[in-house]
Amino acid sequence: MIIRNEVELEEALSSPNEADIDAARQWGGDLLLLGVGGKMGPSLALRAVKAARAAGVPHQVIGASRFSDERARTLLEQAGVKTIPANLLDEDDLAGLPEAPNVIYMAARKFGSTGDEGYTWAMNTYLPGRVAERFRSSRIVSFSSGNVYPFVPVTSGGATEETPTEPVGEYAISALGRERMFTHFSQENGTPVTLLRLNYAVEMRYGVLFDIGSKVFAREPVDVSMGNANVIWQGDANSVCLRSLLHASSPPLVLNLTGPETLSVRWVAREFGRHFGVTPEFTGEESPRALLNNAARCFQMFGYPTVSVAELIETTAQWIGAGGRALGKPTHFEVRDGKF
Repeated sequence: MIIRNEVELEEALSSPNEADIDAARQWGGDLLLLGVGGKMGPSLALRAVKAARAAGVPHQVIGASRFSDERARTLLEQAGVKTIPANLLDEDDLAGLPEAPNVIYMAARKFGSTGDEGYTWAMNTYLPGRVAERFRSSRIVSFSSGNVYPFVPVTSGGATEETPTEPVGEYAISALGRERMFTHFSQENGTPVTLLRLNYAVEMRYGVLFDIGSKVFAREPVDVSMGNANVIWQGDANSVCLRSLLHASSPPLVLNLTGPETLSVRWVAREFGRHFGVTPEFTGEESPRALLNNAARCFQMFGYPTVSVAELIETTAQWIGAGGRALGKPTHFEVRDGKF
């Protein structure tokens, strides 16, 4: 995978595969993305537009967000996404959104939760309940988080969808609250829902690999307290999201969404060091337990990711080494006390 600039990166993230195009043929109507202005939303919306066009269907892709990043809104509009500036917590804004048979819910709040827990609960738990009622006649895919799981032994293969939830910290508890709201209203109203427990999506400008690689490049110590992690190329996560609309059910389908490897943070740092020609420095000590997901069910349904970890590390190293733009949104994947 060769990515030399942001145009090529956006193209790689948003180019649909044949399975995405086939899914678009079966959507049966427009697609509304709530919270489209975040890290993952723009490339997902662009992929949906391209899939619909390639499928030859007239479905409109609509994105609602506060759009704090005007660049993202401009990119979406130019590509054919209808954008709607909206504060989803505002009842009038929520009520004014168009009807759509397909809804992807991406609005969430993680960082800044500590010290402002009320807003986090409003975004992550209260709002999903309101959205579930507002779009009771749609099918809904909602992003969730692997943070709803407990730390599991690094030798376990990761938490499966059957692992009892045991979130650590207010953010993670509120994320479980989001799932509970969608589950309740799915069962109450018969709304088909898919819950995607994502952990973690990566691309060249942000993510676990970018965080580790940036520290190695800057000769800063890498914290290995959270000694293991899962990652998945954001383009592959986008694909699963679009296709999972057709698998929504009541009660909801729950899917772990990540890559197949249990990655050693120390090994990843050393791989970046090899690309940069430096010896990484480390701090902390690996714990025998980590936040890990097992996505075997997802692979059975949608196939394995198309981009390997080795490719992701190499391409991210090239990006960092060339001074590529960063989104400035560290994942803080190494946090173990649940405070974000």
